[in-house]
Amino acid sequence: MSDTHFPSAAGSKRALDPTATAHAAAASFAALTAKLDYLDAADVESVRQAYRFADEAHLGQLRNNGEPYITHPIAVTAQCATWKLDAQALMAALLHDSIEDCGVTKADLIERFGAPVAELVDGLTKLEKLQFTTREENQAESFRKMLLAMARDVRVILIKLADRSHNMRTLSDMPRDKWRRISSETLDIYAPIAHRLGLNQTYRELQDLAFRHLQPWRYEILSKAVAKARNRRRDLIQDVQTQVEASFTSLGMPVQIIGREKTLYSIYKKMDGKRLSFAQVTDIYGFRVVVPSTIDCYTAMGLMHQMYKPVPGKFKDYIAIPKLNGYQSLHTILVGPASVNVEFQIRTHAMDVIAESGVAAHWLYKTNDLGSQATDRMSTKWLQSLLDIHDETRDAAEFWDHVKIDLFPDDVYVFTPKNKIMAMPRGATVVDFAYAIHSNVGDHTIGAKVNGHQVPLRTELKNGDIVEVITLPASNPNPGWLGFVRTGRARSKIRHYLKTMAQTESVDLGEKLLSQAIRAEGLQQLPDVSPNYLPIWDKLLRFTGNRDRAELMADIALGKRIASIVAKRLVHLLTDSGEKLDALLITRERYFTHEKISQGAIILDGSENASVQYASCCRPIPGDSILGYLGRGEGLTIHVSDCILVKRLQNKDAERFIAVEWSDEPIRSFEVGVIVTVVNGKGVLAKVAVSLASSEADISHLDMGNDHAQDATDLRFIIEVRDRAHLDTVLKNLRRTSSVLSAERIYPTISGLALES
Repeated sequence: MSDTHFPSAAGSKRALDPTATAHAAAASFAALTAKLDYLDAADVESVRQAYRFADEAHLGQLRNNGEPYITHPIAVTAQCATWKLDAQALMAALLHDSIEDCGVTKADLIERFGAPVAELVDGLTKLEKLQFTTREENQAESFRKMLLAMARDVRVILIKLADRSHNMRTLSDMPRDKWRRISSETLDIYAPIAHRLGLNQTYRELQDLAFRHLQPWRYEILSKAVAKARNRRRDLIQDVQTQVEASFTSLGMPVQIIGREKTLYSIYKKMDGKRLSFAQVTDIYGFRVVVPSTIDCYTAMGLMHQMYKPVPGKFKDYIAIPKLNGYQSLHTILVGPASVNVEFQIRTHAMDVIAESGVAAHWLYKTNDLGSQATDRMSTKWLQSLLDIHDETRDAAEFWDHVKIDLFPDDVYVFTPKNKIMAMPRGATVVDFAYAIHSNVGDHTIGAKVNGHQVPLRTELKNGDIVEVITLPASNPNPGWLGFVRTGRARSKIRHYLKTMAQTESVDLGEKLLSQAIRAEGLQQLPDVSPNYLPIWDKLLRFTGNRDRAELMADIALGKRIASIVAKRLVHLLTDSGEKLDALLITRERYFTHEKISQGAIILDGSENASVQYASCCRPIPGDSILGYLGRGEGLTIHVSDCILVKRLQNKDAERFIAVEWSDEPIRSFEVGVIVTVVNGKGVLAKVAVSLASSEADISHLDMGNDHAQDATDLRFIIEVRDRAHLDTVLKNLRRTSSVLSAERIYPTISGLALES
């Protein structure tokens, strides 16, 4: 998918030389053909057919540098050929812009090249034909499609990364006003995906190219500084390499030593993150040491620690504990000649292949002795998590939000109580760990122990922590967890659970509201969903415009439909079919509700979760006389009957108030506001807090105001109590406390509504 081409020759002011164009394209394809020696003759011919189709489709199109557009798909395919991808992937690489730019349809590709190739191309195609409200929404949906196609077939992202790499190499031909957007997208999205899949060579190249175009001045300055340092230290680095090679020769171990240099972007990030000057970055140079076997890696490390002094705390064993993308190597930083720090990465040939090519090693080397299965497992696990997140997140922007979290893992390794190692992204919390074990463990988590000590659920995990999760079958995810979880898996699981529970509770509440409303129309209960009543429900759903009965009930609960209006229509349909109304029930429900709550009232016990909200203006508690207000799209909100806001709403929305009453046995405590006026002095707040604690009232919030210290001060608390009797006890104990002048419950006033809400 190219960001760097003219749509057609008609849009270009350049004069075209057809002969030169044909020669350029033919030369490019000839160079590609030379890389296809790993394919059989039939596959090479299939690739050739795809080239001819793409060449014809892009005929007359130019890139910004004046080359024929077909040179771009050929370059992308050449990169895929270096990874030794199969013929289908190479064909898709050649055709990857044909749907997007040339009017070719997916059906055309299926007919010509088969469904697998067409699916690959479709996974790479942007959704330009759909209408989105914003560029961000378009981009989010496009990336969701690409990532899901990638999860089903990883060749999609390999082709896309090859495409992006070539576009970045030629970005200088683009207008400068597009550099920032394309480079930022590369740095934020494509480079992390390459890293996540272990394609480290592509990852480093994309980072450097993006840095070059995002901050060209800094890139140029840093490039010159590195070149000077390279010249100054050339002899020193050669001395280190010579000494290391001599040591391995004396040991009799065959070894390959490759000099390496930090990329400009990684140097810049280190300088920026640690506020260092270039002179203070001491580990610019390093060596990769490739040895025959895993045991040789540790032998080599011991040998080099004898040659040079290791820097304390700079040894990392990624062989015993691989990175999330399958990377394995020993890392150590040694103090070389002239006190220059030199990093050594020690690995086997198999590890080296995986370190550079990641998931592409599956195609590069088909033999088992290279151990690419580990990378396949790591990549497959992440790709499967994309599908899981998609199943629970239908909104494209939300999906992309979850995925981006997992694209920047800086690994932390922790242990289960049974000593199983688990890799988590840095910043992961106990709740992330619980969901990494299993979604059922996460959903029912109530606490955790880290290294044997009880810790809060928001505790961030550190390397080596032993984590034990405590669960309770009756426990459910808390919406507050979304404020601190780190992984996309945990975030999507929590949101999915909360949405599902909210829907279920809304359906139940909607049924209660409609049952209450239908009693006022003379029917004891709602008709069931038996075959006898299905035609009635179908007619009612056509009237309301809902897809099914559950959606109708949820709409009633959320205030999108008024229960009394739906009830009247339902009764009309039932009486037309022969149902009889109960006149006595109508009389009792309509005319005596002012004396006694109707039998169809909603019963509240505190277990309602998202379907019922308790108003923060008056904070009702069991024992209060209450009313329910069904806001438009807001669900049911419970107010104290004499709340000032209720009186306002009754004047304009009387039909939205419904009968509610407290359960005889509420299952939890409820928040209420109290104002305590105290005499200023040392320890006064502590005395008030002790009084509240001894009264078994938990403090949820404290507001001391912004006034300067005075003789008397108002302390506004939000506390949790069981009911009015409990609140009365709390207030009595507060009034008996020394230094307390008064203690009262906070009721909303016209001027205080905004404050209390």
